[in-house]
Amino acid sequence: MLRTKPLFRPLSLAPTTLRPSANSSIIRSPSLLKNQNQLTARAAGRGLTTKSVDAPSQRKLSSTFFAAHHRPSATVTSALHKTSARAFSIPPRAFTAKYPVTSLLVRLGLSSVLGLGVLLGVILFHDAFTYSERHVDRVPCNPLSLKPRTGGKKNLPILEVNLDDEEDEGKRTMKGKPRLVIVGGGWGAVALLQSLPPHAYNVTLISPQTYFAFTPLLPSACVGTVEPRSLVEPIRKLIARVRGHYLMGAAMDLDMAERLVEVEVPKQGEEGATTRCYVPYDKLIIAVGSTTNNHGVKGLEHCYQLKTVPDAQAIRRKVMGNLELASLPTTTPEERKKLLSFVVCGGGPTGVEFAAELADMMAEDVLKYFPKLLANEVKVTVVQSRDHILNTYSEKISQYAEKRFARNDVDVVINARVQEVQPDKVILTIKDPKDKDAKPTTKEIEAGFVLWSTGIAMQPFTKRLVELLPNQYHSKAVEVDNFLRVQGAPQGTVYAMGDAATVHTNLVNDLLTLWDKFDTNQDNTLDWDEWQAMAKHIKKHYPLASKYLVKIREIFDEFDKDHDEKLSLNEVAGMFESLSKKVTSYPATAQVASQQGKYLGALFTKLARQHKTLEANGIKDLNDEAYYHPFEYRHLGSLAYIGNSAVFDYEGWSLAGGLLAMYAWRSIYWSEQTSMRTRMLLMLDWVKRGIFGRDLSKVNSAPVNLTLNL
Repeated sequence: MLRTKPLFRPLSLAPTTLRPSANSSIIRSPSLLKNQNQLTARAAGRGLTTKSVDAPSQRKLSSTFFAAHHRPSATVTSALHKTSARAFSIPPRAFTAKYPVTSLLVRLGLSSVLGLGVLLGVILFHDAFTYSERHVDRVPCNPLSLKPRTGGKKNLPILEVNLDDEEDEGKRTMKGKPRLVIVGGGWGAVALLQSLPPHAYNVTLISPQTYFAFTPLLPSACVGTVEPRSLVEPIRKLIARVRGHYLMGAAMDLDMAERLVEVEVPKQGEEGATTRCYVPYDKLIIAVGSTTNNHGVKGLEHCYQLKTVPDAQAIRRKVMGNLELASLPTTTPEERKKLLSFVVCGGGPTGVEFAAELADMMAEDVLKYFPKLLANEVKVTVVQSRDHILNTYSEKISQYAEKRFARNDVDVVINARVQEVQPDKVILTIKDPKDKDAKPTTKEIEAGFVLWSTGIAMQPFTKRLVELLPNQYHSKAVEVDNFLRVQGAPQGTVYAMGDAATVHTNLVNDLLTLWDKFDTNQDNTLDWDEWQAMAKHIKKHYPLASKYLVKIREIFDEFDKDHDEKLSLNEVAGMFESLSKKVTSYPATAQVASQQGKYLGALFTKLARQHKTLEANGIKDLNDEAYYHPFEYRHLGSLAYIGNSAVFDYEGWSLAGGLLAMYAWRSIYWSEQTSMRTRMLLMLDWVKRGIFGRDLSKVNSAPVNLTLNL
């Protein structure tokens, strides 16, 4: 028996699924009932059965469905189906169904073109409103800004008013605000500017450089990995946030009695001409940084330093000049060997990163574009006075860096001190670590380039400040207390931070003050309760010593020599001397300076909120201890680049080598940039270096001197 397909499909009968229940009170239209009866009769003729319209088992629908204005129109439904069928598609639907991958690529290409077109349109629209002519007429100006009055001990002009103090309403509102003068434009100064409220202080920043430089990446700028322009941000842009003023000059002296900073500024006329003036202040911040320590070594005029952007540019010119001279056929093998010998004095982060960048450039770009004979003659040497390079890092990282340098043919000379630097060589003395009594041996290294990167020393202005103040004994920086106030200066007026400052850690100097404060019963001894109160005070006001005062009971018992449950003055003096030897100051890093700048910004912000109240009560300089906490440094880890890899050290946890450390190093430095402009430029430099290699040109350089001073 043949089976035939049924001509009638019950599922397509809309009336069988859209009937109201028998209990419904809706009045059906005659036409609807007629159609339902016809469909039922046809189904019965084919041997099929349909459910009764009024069966109580039917699904209930809303009564509004059967209203005339709610029923879907057949004409509208047909139009919708036709519109959907003719929907515009790129590529066409038939092509997409047949070639799905090609269709996806076509759509991606068209989307990219459309996105670029929109972006270009936005840029053109922006430029149309940016590059417009502007005319400024009749700018108001205070006569004192054009002709300052003279005064002070040296009868110099006093810059009480700036040229732009009257130019708009925003600047005029700054009149009467406390004068905050910042000397220096480094990490601490920038962090302070970014932390201050916009209208709290009348800010003036004094610096000979018109920009802030991201110093950790200067070694990369020396070899063309990044461009110097990508590492700098104009100070005027940074200080505009607080409506401050920038003064290009260098602080030379200080009059703390009249609160005047003596500044040397350029003078129009002959080259190098300068003049001096005074800048008044209510609060002075010293953030001048440091200079390189010469350690009494002769011949440092033949060395290069790496502290500023001009230093990096000079090093880049010298390195490329040596390579070009070594490529000349007229250069003798002896001269070529000296030209290609690069000596780095100092195994700290700066010296190690420069040596790593130099070795990478020689292995990657010089080998590709210069005669291959140069690659065999290049020699990079790092001289370190300690047992390991990167000695402030964990031992694991130091060892990894030394092994990495060994693979990259970078020589590391440890336990060596530079005795003299000559135009063509470096003279070293090397100690034998195994035999301390042995006489040091002398070694000479030929050098066509020498980088000096060993330790820090005070800037001239910091030296002058130390000379003016009593009880300043540190040889490398000015001593400050835990609120970053310069010791010996009038309270609440002069602060210092960064490399220019070192936090006071010698508790012996404060012994008598603390003794008088906590010997409450005046019996010339400290019992257990008095010692507890003193230890609590030391933890709060001397954060550097707090980690050594965890077990105060054990310390009390250790220095209670006669076991009478009391500490005498001599016993406390011995305790303080022992603590002072253990306590170390903060490292001279950008991380410390940045945190100190943020700390002072928060301190001054809180003080500014009470300025009107203090002024009404005649309080000019409030004790910072009355309203704020001491500075506490939080170490966030140490980074170093060691040649297409990096090392990271954080409180005993280390990460050395590999792409993970490399991208962590780049990510952290990228995030620490001061603006999105420098972030974009830095990212483009890294991309260009990866695609096209380093820039091997000598730009902005003087003509090459073909006379070889060897």
